[in-house]
Amino acid sequence: MPPNGNPTRDRIVAAATKLFYSEGLRATSVDAVAEKAGVTKKTLYYHFRTKDELIAAYLASRDQPTLAWYERWFAETRGSTADKVRGLFRAFGKSADTPHWRGCGFLRTIAELASTPGHPAIKAGAAHKKKFEAWMADTLARDGVHDAAKIARQIVILLDGAATVMLIHRDTAYVEAAGDVAAELVEQSSAARRPKLTASR
Repeated sequence: MPPNGNPTRDRIVAAATKLFYSEGLRATSVDAVAEKAGVTKKTLYYHFRTKDELIAAYLASRDQPTLAWYERWFAETRGSTADKVRGLFRAFGKSADTPHWRGCGFLRTIAELASTPGHPAIKAGAAHKKKFEAWMADTLARDGVHDAAKIARQIVILLDGAATVMLIHRDTAYVEAAGDVAAELVEQSSAARRPKLTASR
């Protein structure tokens, strides 16, 4: 979610984003967010009625920027559609290969709130994942990949799995391996769609 033109609200969301991502939801108090944002607790509650509402706003604010990174990584990779999918994974691995990376913010938030399935942040996280899947399906279909929706869903599984294993091992080789599998899926589907040549008589 881009800034909405309300500087105070945007400052609160920015502060919450830094703290929720680095420290976790439960470890971060509303007081800590207010202090980092440079506002009073009363001002924070004027803009966000509850901490849950603030958590949902934090996750929603990461939706479009994150999707934009994936689109950029795909577009900037040269080669076939399979090469571009592989490039997306490798670019993600490089971006995550820093001491400050704490994993996928969407997956971490959903994991922390797993006991409250109706939480608005879980809905925001699910919506983000669906947007990525829909974008990938549309992109693959446009590039002539057979069964694009199915391949896009498999890529989502591989990417989220790669993010989880990357968080455990801090080794980009796992992300690259997942990217190779995703690229192979695309290559196989692209080949299946090509017309077969018949031998001339």
